Amino acid sequence: MSVSFRTLDLNLLKVFEALMTEGSVTRAASALTMTQPAVSNALARLRDALGDPLFVRTASGIRPTQRAVALWQPIGDALEHVRHALDEDAFDPRRTEAEFSLSMSDYVSSLVMPRLLNRLSEVAPSTRIHTLPNTILEIGDRLEDNRVDCVLSVYVNEAQQPPAAIRSRSLWTVEYACMMRRDHPLANRKRLNARSFLNAKHVDVSLAGKTLPTYDQFLASRGLSRNLVTTVNHYNAAYEIVRQSDLIAVLPRDLSAQSRHAPHLHAVPVPLPAPPRVVSLFWHQRNDTVPAQRWLRETLVELFARME
Repeated sequence: MSVSFRTLDLNLLKVFEALMTEGSVTRAASALTMTQPAVSNALARLRDALGDPLFVRTASGIRPTQRAVALWQPIGDALEHVRHALDEDAFDPRRTEAEFSLSMSDYVSSLVMPRLLNRLSEVAPSTRIHTLPNTILEIGDRLEDNRVDCVLSVYVNEAQQPPAAIRSRSLWTVEYACMMRRDHPLANRKRLNARSFLNAKHVDVSLAGKTLPTYDQFLASRGLSRNLVTTVNHYNAAYEIVRQSDLIAVLPRDLSAQSRHAPHLHAVPVPLPAPPRVVSLFWHQRNDTVPAQRWLRETLVELFARME
């Protein structure tokens, strides 16, 4: 269905923008300082003008249709250009009281949050950050349903691309090591051979708590398996288990180096190294041109991007 620019009420585009960014009629009404019935009426007019439902109701709010997703980038870009033309100071970090939600594992949070909060205290002192757990499996759903603003994570299947509406930016490559306590029977070896490594008792992290750890999937692809005794859903728990037992683990080296466990741990190269895993920043395309969201992403990239 073709729509005439001359007859379309352009005020409806601001409503469309609010619905896309807020993911809820109620929150959109609050952001626009309109009543909920007025937003619902504007949405009905948009649906009639564009010949598409544009949004469908979900348990957590509303979800855009494919037509709405396709329209969002050109409409969002256009509104952002107009906004900047009219007000160059549309977003001021020092004055904003924005709240952001980030989904990440305890490993990522331990590396990101101290530096991020220090930076925000300097340049955006009134912002608020809320973190939520990351199970990796729900990256697309959390962003699609507007439950979080950004996810910092590896992707559940790095051989595949995220859904088209999910944007991403690589941050850093995780360096893994085989960790064990300093007085572990295997700690006197500079390098482990594959047999000793596979036969030792292992602990690993499964954030979802029910999926085979990625490293075991890699071993299985090579016809191998290790003596995996237990899985936990927090990295710090895995380090603590390694510190207090004979279990060993393939864990990120950068977290162990700065944690309280460091004096008690010994690291050796992994004899069967898996392909590199990259922590990336993920967000929904509806937030591409939202000034506060864009500023947050730029800050995260500035602080943590260590690869192009």
